[in-house]
Amino acid sequence: MNHPLPTGTHRDARLPAGERAALLLREMTLEEKCHQLVSVMPWTLVRPDGSDSDEAEGWLAHPPGHVAGLIVDTPAELAHLVGSIQRQAVERTRLSIPVLFHQEAISGFLAGGHMAFPTGTGLAAAFSPELVQEMTDLIRRQMVRTGVRHALSPVMDVALDPRWGRVHETYGEDPYLCAALGVAFTRGLQGDDLSRGVLATGKHFLGYALPLGGVNTSSFEGGARWTRDVFAYPFEAAIQLAGLRSVMNSYADVDGIPVGVSREVLTGLLREVLGFDGFVSSDYTTLEQIVDRQRVADDAGEAACLAIRAGLDVEMPTPFAYGQVLAAEVAAGRADVRDVDRSVLRVLRAKFELGLFENPYPAERIDVTAVAAEGAELSRELARRSVVLAKNAGILPLAPRALDLAVIGPHADAAKLQFPAYSYASWREAADAVTSGELGNMLGAEDVTASWYKAMFEPVDPEAFVHERFGANSLAEEIARRARRTRTEQGSTLTRLLDEEAVDRAVRIAQEADVVVLALGGGSLWFTGERTEGECSDTADIALPAAQARLADAVAATGKPLIVVLVQGRAYALPESVRDAAAIVVAPYGGPFGPQAVAEVLFGVTNPSGRLPYSIPRHSGQVPVYHHQKAGSGYRGPLPPNVGRHYLDLEATPLYPFAHGLTYTEFTLADVSSDRTTTTAGAVRIGATVTNTGPVAGATVVQLYVRVNTKGVTRPAQQLAGFTRVDLAPGESRRVTFRLAVAQLGCTNAARDFAVEPARVDFFLGFDSDDRRAEGTFEITGEPRILAAADRAFLSHVEIEHV
Repeated sequence: MNHPLPTGTHRDARLPAGERAALLLREMTLEEKCHQLVSVMPWTLVRPDGSDSDEAEGWLAHPPGHVAGLIVDTPAELAHLVGSIQRQAVERTRLSIPVLFHQEAISGFLAGGHMAFPTGTGLAAAFSPELVQEMTDLIRRQMVRTGVRHALSPVMDVALDPRWGRVHETYGEDPYLCAALGVAFTRGLQGDDLSRGVLATGKHFLGYALPLGGVNTSSFEGGARWTRDVFAYPFEAAIQLAGLRSVMNSYADVDGIPVGVSREVLTGLLREVLGFDGFVSSDYTTLEQIVDRQRVADDAGEAACLAIRAGLDVEMPTPFAYGQVLAAEVAAGRADVRDVDRSVLRVLRAKFELGLFENPYPAERIDVTAVAAEGAELSRELARRSVVLAKNAGILPLAPRALDLAVIGPHADAAKLQFPAYSYASWREAADAVTSGELGNMLGAEDVTASWYKAMFEPVDPEAFVHERFGANSLAEEIARRARRTRTEQGSTLTRLLDEEAVDRAVRIAQEADVVVLALGGGSLWFTGERTEGECSDTADIALPAAQARLADAVAATGKPLIVVLVQGRAYALPESVRDAAAIVVAPYGGPFGPQAVAEVLFGVTNPSGRLPYSIPRHSGQVPVYHHQKAGSGYRGPLPPNVGRHYLDLEATPLYPFAHGLTYTEFTLADVSSDRTTTTAGAVRIGATVTNTGPVAGATVVQLYVRVNTKGVTRPAQQLAGFTRVDLAPGESRRVTFRLAVAQLGCTNAARDFAVEPARVDFFLGFDSDDRRAEGTFEITGEPRILAAADRAFLSHVEIEHV
């Protein structure tokens, strides 16, 4: 028999989520409130088989609001454990509040049995927001199926310093590109209706990707205008255009205060200025670091008081300062219960929006084989679009079955290197390190971590794992399918020569080959193992590791035609032997289809269309070098009379600029048009005709850059204001028109208001950030217009018409 829903209580699904949250809050004790703001590891509540842990009963007296780090080998196992924990929360606690499970989704749902996709800079290199949204729409359905409804993604950091090891997780150096992909990522994850969606988390707010000295977690030394206008831009866009529901704090200090306890950043800027109304999740162990590393609090209680007042809503991954400690601080009068209530309301409202109170459990049946194959074609297409042809002296594409090739280098026969940190394959390698005692506290876990992993996983060989689980092949294997003959030698690892004999073997097969493919680059792992990138894996020198440079020099000395493939997540400064190669291909950590995508470009199966999401410097000493440097600064500054270049010893320009990328055909831009004037409340239309004048079909990325000549405040010498990918057959043309709202061109003015003001705007259209093949100017007239976040425009609109 069906009973009517109770009215006037939080169980009434007809009420708005915020109202239901307020009704439930009234029923909660102080301890229950404070524990809604904490996360625990899964083994705190269950054993690997889903039965109660020894601690479960104690935790269920004051149940946690969130669960972290639940990673298992199949979606069916994951759903079983999620269901077991959810039943504890719903069926065995006083208020039956469902738990919110969170997991990473940077390049695919970080859970066994799901497809992997290219890493962040790979997604950015594709310049295809629509495919990113398609990817996260799939990830959304996968996460909902298993009951994990909170994704700790996307990474919206604007990454300006390649010394920092986490660049590959980002969308690169440009705030507009970061915003476009962050919005697409958020829209796909959250969907049109959160009751069928997953909370997206913008991270790391704010300035995390420009740490002092390039060292992870170091302070961010940026002024208020730069912080607001550049680094907050992607977050603000995702908040205003996609309704971003969660944000994660940066570990960094901003203006001398750690973000986790900065009311100025988390409340003043994020909520009051940018308009965010979701909840803020702490990056893992933030509050421990407030005490132990940054030392702005003496103990957990002080950290709790600072953080809850600042607006840090949820502590992850385990309780240190929230939960019982926070409750004690409130009881003692040192923390304000009204701050606690605000944070609890934000969390409860999210749970109601997700429909967890009505549908707390994951799918009962999951077809593991079908799930594993989901997204394969999409991952392959993203990998193809992410490959950048940086240089080609006519050697590419190679003729199939016509040449003997030598494939040499650390990336020649290592498919596992295509899977960086925050992918499942890399996580499994780290989990095995935990169980073997090589790696201790990978995920903020307790001593039980190793025993949990031992019960969950059998140790695997990382290379065999990606072959068997994802069907990944190495670059040498993919090239062998297309060449007449292929021979392979590693020559060196990522960071060390194997021995002189190994180099000699590499030189011998190079001498006997028609063409050499030198497969170099980086590798990202999770805190352990040989790597050049990753979290807490920063480098003082971004030069290609010396061992690889030595190998490149030896192979180049043979005089054989040399094609260099650089597999990397961030920029490396390249030795002369690499710079002088006949061709250079730059590829990201592409996931299972990364090597296939590169091989297809080498042999002309795919006409490359990728664009660099970061500038590649000539030397480490140029760092940071990025295209939107301010007018008069860096290589954007004018040279004094009789001075030939900015540095005495080197050009200041990048080796390859942002958005650079070649194809196997040629494109032109013609018939540029634009409105001549608009008002501070208006918009302009800027258009051109793009034509494929070459012999084969291909795609290019038409880009719009502007320079706003605002009075009184230094602005970027140029800023990306729009882009679109265009596919064209030989001889085919399209008319591309950007509609650019003036509200997209605001900045923090001399009076510290965010505004658009009368100004001359110079623009250019081209195929990379230094390609000024089509230029123009328009005027903004009228009165200055102060903009609230809701008044801003963030992304230009593009129309593509047949000609």
